Amino acid sequence: MTALPRGETPGPSAEDRETDAAPGTVGAPTPGTGTPAEDGPSAPDAPATPDGAAGTAADEDAAEDGATAEDMAEDEPTGDKATGDEAPAAAAPSEAEAELAAQRELRERIEKRKAEKDGPIPAGTKLSGTAADLLAAVRAVESGEKAGTTFFDSPATAPAPRRAAPATAQPSARPRPPEPSPAAQGASPEAAASVRALLVEGGAPEALARPATGTLGEQAAEILREDPWQLLAVPGVHPEQADGFARALLGAACGPDDERRTAALVGWLLERAARQGHTALDATAVRASLAERAVTDPDAAVEHAVAEGVVLVFQEGLDPAESAEATGSAEESDGSDGSDGTNGVDGVDGADSAEEVREPVQVLLGLDRYALAEESLADGLARLVNACEKGADWTEAAALAPSPSAAELIRTVATGGLVAHSGGEAARAEPAALIAAAQGLGLRALGTTHSTDGRRRLAEAVGDPESAVTLAGLLSGAEGPGRDEDGALALDLLVVLDALQLDVEAAAILVEFLADGARLVLSGDPGVLGSAGAGRVFADVLAARACPQVVSRTPDPGPIGELVSGIGIGELSQVEAPGKEVVIVPVRDAGEAVHRTVQLVADSVPRAFGIPSADTQVITVGHGGSAGTRALNAALKQRLNPGPGRFGGFDPGDRVVHVPAPGRTVPGVVLSADAEGLRLDCAGTAVVVPQDRVETAVRHGWALSAHQAAGMRWPAVVVVLPGDAAQGLSRPWVYTAFSRGERHLSVVHGVDQALPHAVAQIPAQERTTRLRALLEALPTPDAAS
Repeated sequence: MTALPRGETPGPSAEDRETDAAPGTVGAPTPGTGTPAEDGPSAPDAPATPDGAAGTAADEDAAEDGATAEDMAEDEPTGDKATGDEAPAAAAPSEAEAELAAQRELRERIEKRKAEKDGPIPAGTKLSGTAADLLAAVRAVESGEKAGTTFFDSPATAPAPRRAAPATAQPSARPRPPEPSPAAQGASPEAAASVRALLVEGGAPEALARPATGTLGEQAAEILREDPWQLLAVPGVHPEQADGFARALLGAACGPDDERRTAALVGWLLERAARQGHTALDATAVRASLAERAVTDPDAAVEHAVAEGVVLVFQEGLDPAESAEATGSAEESDGSDGSDGTNGVDGVDGADSAEEVREPVQVLLGLDRYALAEESLADGLARLVNACEKGADWTEAAALAPSPSAAELIRTVATGGLVAHSGGEAARAEPAALIAAAQGLGLRALGTTHSTDGRRRLAEAVGDPESAVTLAGLLSGAEGPGRDEDGALALDLLVVLDALQLDVEAAAILVEFLADGARLVLSGDPGVLGSAGAGRVFADVLAARACPQVVSRTPDPGPIGELVSGIGIGELSQVEAPGKEVVIVPVRDAGEAVHRTVQLVADSVPRAFGIPSADTQVITVGHGGSAGTRALNAALKQRLNPGPGRFGGFDPGDRVVHVPAPGRTVPGVVLSADAEGLRLDCAGTAVVVPQDRVETAVRHGWALSAHQAAGMRWPAVVVVLPGDAAQGLSRPWVYTAFSRGERHLSVVHGVDQALPHAVAQIPAQERTTRLRALLEALPTPDAAS
């Protein structure tokens, strides 16, 4: 393992030369400059820690990197009681509410469609797969009917397909996907006033009234009066805060084993896990976390949460035949359903009757929204695989491809309804060539990207500005070709770039929008950070080998490409950079890191490379600390665009990021402000952010986290690694940050050996999902072996 190359800071500055000539060592992390929680990685790639302390800055930084509504809130440690600062974080933007409403409506339509496939059946009881079966069982218990053990009686030795054969599919029966919902209406003044009065009575901040009403509805006051722990459903609220609120309202009637409390805690743990990227959690970890929160009988608490429908329960482990052989009989497992490679149980401890099951079988708990999304996505992907025309001949188009990898991709897509394509930045030219080739064949082909910058780059590569849209615009209907009479997108081929950023709910909606016979290509760089939302769709599709896979043989060029390629395989190698494409700037502490960063952006990089400050992006590990995004943005504003911040902390010319909805980070520049709100220019699009949303939806954008920067590139990038950021580093983080620069990369290096250690020893943190198992159990005759 060799160290990164050390070079001179661009330009002839004497100070630069003196600093860069110093030995490449830095001091120990400076006390008081931030905590690992503040500067750690975004939660989507952090380990699942349901037993972690509540109210930490790590949780809120995670949301910030995920570009959710809570992004714009301060993410300092909250302690044991809610503060007024937290409340704005909980208020979701209206666009976010609209998108979430559209997702809920689509999930309801999917559920209804599946329920009605074989006749009129109560919604949810005929959803395919174990998740729906478990949901039906829970509802049967709730209604007082006999427990649904018959849902788990299918033979463990003969997995059966969960979808009808392609020939039986009826495209005309597909429901029309919902049109974009209007912005959610605010709560009535009366409802908000009632909640506000109750919050004051319980010692909680009045500012939580709006998000609480938005989350719980018009009856929020009654709900909270009956069950104070429902406050945990409000984003940004932690168990200690809900406990204090409950004690104030219930007095002596409040206890740690109150079933209302334990059910709310289980739901909160699963919601927090979803923010960390997991669609399910190991039941053992949930029990352990409940025990640490003073729940005396975690087993009973989990069983109660399942019975109340708060969570669903699954078994993952051996394949059905092996599991039956290990236990002696399928009945010993408390009923099993081998149709999707998982065993369902009515309670978390359903396998207790067979002690040997505990070793090979993992019991998972999950929220129904993610279970439904994963089931729907697995079914939808299988539909695309099976319904596609297999005999298409695109040989001539492949012969005209610009590279061998592009030709291989074109040939593979011609015979497959679902194809996975992986490669680095240079490999993005291959999906672009595919889109152009498909359009040349008269097909309706389109590419979608995670960011507006990605859309611009794809459109330039294809040579057609109409050939690329953002994923958010496509799902909302604001961009793209529109839909046909059945509600499906009017497309024959859809290419999804930046597929690592695709979460399971967005993926389920997207696949549902594709008509039978359409082709879908998922293309991404496996080395970058994962999605802000729950799930690991691209990684699960690759791991399940659910479809043909094309691995690009096109390397990223230049010293930056060579450096990033090495990082991708765990090697931080020294590279030759004769043109100062890669420069290392050692620093001793966070204060020096901020100083050198400002110097690079404002002076050295523009002088040496002719790259203006507006085209240089700063990327750092976290938002808090003395060299986090807040500190860096403050210093860069003072140098590049000083002003009083008379428009809610912003001035004309300020570089910002706008978060219109969860998972979306849009760079922009402040133009002006008036009575309507803050006016921005976002990549040529005029945006007006209402005054009441500026604080939660807009932040300064000279410095971003790596998660926020994913899917975008700039001519020059300055990556800042202060000493207190060491614990937040991982291989995917370094890979993502270092690969954002097109022409130049400066690394403000203060973590000493933590950087090569992270690259070599800290790979991507696994997320707990069920999609891979669902895909592996589906019949996919065209899947690559």
